[in-house]
Amino acid sequence: MPVTLMDKNTGDTQNKMKKNVLLLGLVSFLNDFSSEMIMPILPMFIASLGGSALVVGLIGGLRDSISSILKVFCGYWSDRTGKRKIFVFSGYLISGIFKLLLSFSGIWQHVLAFGTLERVGKGLRTAPRDAIIADSMPYHRGRGFGIHRAFDTAGAVMGTALVFILFWFFNTGFKTIIFTAAIIASLSLIPLYFVKDGARSPQNIALRLGIRVLPGKLKLFMLASGIFALANFSYMFFILRAKEYFNGRLSVAAPILLYILFNVFYALFSVPFGSLSDRVGRKKVLVFGYILFSLTSFGFAFCNSLIAFAVLFALYGTVYAMIDGNQRAYVSDLAQGELKAVALGTFHTVIGLVALPASLIAGLLWQAFGYYAVFIYGSLTSALAAAFFVVAVRRP
Repeated sequence: MPVTLMDKNTGDTQNKMKKNVLLLGLVSFLNDFSSEMIMPILPMFIASLGGSALVVGLIGGLRDSISSILKVFCGYWSDRTGKRKIFVFSGYLISGIFKLLLSFSGIWQHVLAFGTLERVGKGLRTAPRDAIIADSMPYHRGRGFGIHRAFDTAGAVMGTALVFILFWFFNTGFKTIIFTAAIIASLSLIPLYFVKDGARSPQNIALRLGIRVLPGKLKLFMLASGIFALANFSYMFFILRAKEYFNGRLSVAAPILLYILFNVFYALFSVPFGSLSDRVGRKKVLVFGYILFSLTSFGFAFCNSLIAFAVLFALYGTVYAMIDGNQRAYVSDLAQGELKAVALGTFHTVIGLVALPASLIAGLLWQAFGYYAVFIYGSLTSALAAAFFVVAVRRP
C-alpha cells in the first residue's frame, strides 16, 4: 500500500515528538548527574555544619515543598499561555545558579537558604516538562515517563559514582564537589535548545476552575498519594541511617556507595515497570510499590549488617522505579483534555506540601526516640496509603 503525504507528515511529527522525550531525557541526565553529586553528601554536609536531625528534616522537607508549591502555578500558567519550554529552560537555569551558591555555604543556615531556592527551579520546570512528555507519547505514556526516568537515574548513578571517586581517591571536600556539580548543571541547557515545543492554543481558565474540574477519581488518587507522601520522608534519613552504622571514612563512603546501588536499581527498572503498567494497569503496579516501600522501611528499622543495607537500598530503588514515573502517568491518564499540566502541577503540589510535615515528623521522631521510630512510622503510613488506594480508587 503506497505511503501518502499525510502518512509521511504524521510519521515525521511522531518522530519529532519521540525525539523530545530523548532530548528531555538527556537534559535530565546532565542535570541529575549534577544534582546527584550533591544529594548523597547533602545530609552529611549539613551535619558537618552543625545541623541536627530536625534540621535535616526541615531542609529536606522544604526542598520538596517549596518546589511543589510552584508546580501547580506553573502548570496552570503553562496551560494558560500555551507555552511549555520557557518554563523548563528557566527552571534548569535557576537550579544551576543556586547550586553554585550552595558550594559557598559556611553554616547550615546557608544550606537552608540556597538548597531550598535551588528547588525553585524544579518547581518551575517539572509540570510543563511532564506535559511535553505526556503530549509526545500519548499512547505509551508509561514507557515515555519510564524512558525519561531511566535517563534521569542513569545520570544520578554516574554523578554519585563520581562523588565516591572524588572523595575516596582524591580526598575532595564537600564544597569542591558541589562546585563541580554546579558547572555540570550548566551543560544541561544545551540539549534543551533542540526540544520542540508543539503549538497549542492558550487555555482561557482560572486557576481555581482548573483545579475544581479535575475528575473525582483523580482527586481520590491524589489523596492516596498524599498519604503515601506522608510516609515517604526525605531520602536523607536513609543516608543518615547508613552513616550511623559505619565508622571512619566509611561513614561517608559507604552511604555514597549504597546510594549508587539505590540509583542503579532505580534506573534498571524504570522502563520495565513503566511498560508493565501500560499492560496490566498502573493501579496494580502502584499498590504493590506502596506495599514494598512499607516492607523496606520496616527493614531499615532493624537492619544491622552491610548485606542488609545493600538489599534494602536496592529495594528502595525498586520502589521508586515502580512509583515515580507511574504516578505521573496515572495522573495524565485521569486528567481531561488540555489540562494535563494543571493536573500534574496539582498532583506534585499535593504530595510536595505533605513532604515538609513528613520530614519534620521524621526529624522529631529521630531526635526523641531514635531511628527505629522513623522507619516504623514510614512503614505503617505507607501500608495505610496502599489500603486506601485499593478501596477508594476504583480503576485498574
